[in-house]
Amino acid sequence: MMAWLMVIVSVFVLWIASLCKILHKTRSSSKATFLNNGGAGLRRKNALLVIAHPDDESMFFTPTINYLTSRGHNLHIVCISTGNADGMGNIRKEELYQASAVLKVPLQQVKILDHPDLQDGFGKVWRCDLLARIIEEEILSHAIDLIITFDNYGVSGHCNHRDVNQGIRKLLRATAERDLEAWELVSTNILRKYSGPVDIWLSLMYAMYHKKGELHCMLNEHPRKSYIAMAQHMSQWIWFRKLFVLFSSYTYVNTLKRIN
Repeated sequence: MMAWLMVIVSVFVLWIASLCKILHKTRSSSKATFLNNGGAGLRRKNALLVIAHPDDESMFFTPTINYLTSRGHNLHIVCISTGNADGMGNIRKEELYQASAVLKVPLQQVKILDHPDLQDGFGKVWRCDLLARIIEEEILSHAIDLIITFDNYGVSGHCNHRDVNQGIRKLLRATAERDLEAWELVSTNILRKYSGPVDIWLSLMYAMYHKKGELHCMLNEHPRKSYIAMAQHMSQWIWFRKLFVLFSSYTYVNTLKRIN
């Protein structure tokens, strides 16, 4: 009994210490250099976040969004589907606009697609060539020089998340001559995924052991904003998603890896 009590107390103390590190905005060296150009300082970017469904931005990418918007980068979001698997696509579109307002992304810079060949759902394959063509149109339209998206696993393993990654990789192969940066959100194992703010220590160590400039770890300076943004997705805001936002490491830290 005493041993279990000590474990619980230790976990609680580590959780609180991790939150304090985030709330006091203690920056890692990798975070401090993301999008910086040496002594020239911050390089302001036209960034494009590519997601698969409304609520992806709030569940997985808020540390990245907060980082970009707070430092003056011009962020666009393109959502490949309306999330209409349950027939609530129109509702979910409006919820994404509301969440974007919370995250301080201008509504005119949020685009939600409803393409007949890119509909939400497990088992629905999204063609890489179609995704590449659509994303390229957004890049050209907004002079995008930085793309951020899911990695090949897509955090949850959802096939739509993974297809988005493959579509962007196809685009990068076809446009290798362009000066276009692309970064993917690193998926973690299930223990890290649900370790809440405690995962910041593992993420920071993970970033330290990679080649400089290939991996960046960003702490969420305003983790409460993740909860508020996700709460705008009322059609999805059921008990297990509330727990997800509280315990998910993606609420507190994002690790981005360069797509080569």
